[in-house]
Order: sequence, then structure tokens, then C-alpha cells
Amino acid sequence: MTKSPAKTRCFWCDGIPEFEPYHDTEWGFPVSDDNWLFEKLTLEGFQSGLSWRTILNKRENFRTAFKHFEIELVAKFGERDIERLLGDAGIVRHRGKIEAAINNAQRALEVIEEFGSLAAYIWRFEPSVSSRPQQLTADTLKCLTTCDEAIVLSKDLKKRGWKFVGPTTVYAFMQAMGLVNDHTDDCFARRKAVAARKKFVAPTA
Repeated sequence: MTKSPAKTRCFWCDGIPEFEPYHDTEWGFPVSDDNWLFEKLTLEGFQSGLSWRTILNKRENFRTAFKHFEIELVAKFGERDIERLLGDAGIVRHRGKIEAAINNAQRALEVIEEFGSLAAYIWRFEPSVSSRPQQLTADTLKCLTTCDEAIVLSKDLKKRGWKFVGPTTVYAFMQAMGLVNDHTDDCFARRKAVAARKKFVAPTA
């Protein structure tokens, strides 16, 4: 039997097996579910100063602790919930980030009221294909820490009262949720992400 050749993946998966399912099926694929978008933006905020590997390994604990990131439920969290979360060793116990997640859920409800959905608001900031690098190699990707649209989205979120949403955090969120396709040119998942985006209809409400 001929052994199948190994799949070529983005460089950041090298040597980290738990990254592979996340990379192959989630990262870079478009998302329109409000709670999923809120989850990822929240987790990117928790990642600040840490590694994504740490957050990914704790993701299921985060989902349990934050009621699967249902925006309306998290928005109702109070001081008792904050103390519960500060005592939960399965997540990152950082008061500022926990309070930011609750605040951001409340701000998300305001966005939903204004735009019809969080997704409709977020996808307004999708970068155009022409603004993206013509070639995406590992070296190019390592240098990409933000983009103009991520900076604009970050500023708008902050203006609306969101916290832990700096340009780098927002860009990482955009990469993960498929607003940009940053799979490198030689990555097998790039074509899959392109095909998924062609089928995806960006929400308008």
C-alpha cells in the first residue's frame, strides 16, 4: 500500500498536533453565527499576552464556564458569576478579561439591536481581495499582524465601549472567522477556504 503524502499546512501548525483539526476545519472558514463570532472575539481577548495553544486547550472549559458564549446569557452575568469564573482553574482567571467579556456581551446586544445581528456588523469590515497580499508565504504571514480594516473595526468597537479589542486581536479574529483567508499558498486548506467563501453569503441583518 502506498503511503499518502503528508498534507502541507500553515507553518504555525508545525509540531503541534492539536492545532491540526482547528486549522483544517475552522481557521479561515467564514462564520455567520453570532454566538460563535462572540466566542472567538472573546477568546482572542483572553489570549492577549498568552499563546493560542493555551486558549485552545482550555476552549471547552471556557465554553462551559461562559454558557457556550450565548450572548444574552453572558450579558446577564453579575458579581457572583465573576467570582465563580475567578475560581475556575479550567479557564484563564484574569478579572479584567472576565469583566471585559461580560461588558462586550452587553455591547454586542447593542450592536445586534442596531444592525440586526453581530454578523451583519462584523462582515461590513471584510477586506477586499485586492487589498490582500498577492502571494502568501510563511514569511509574509509572519509579518501580517493587522490590516487597515482590522484597525478600523478595532477603533469602532472601542468607540462602542468594547474592551480587549486592539488591532492585533481583531485581526487574529478576522483570520480565524474567514474575513480574510490567510492560509498560505502551499497550504492544502487554502482552496477549501476559498471554496467556502464563494458559497458563503455575508449577512446583512
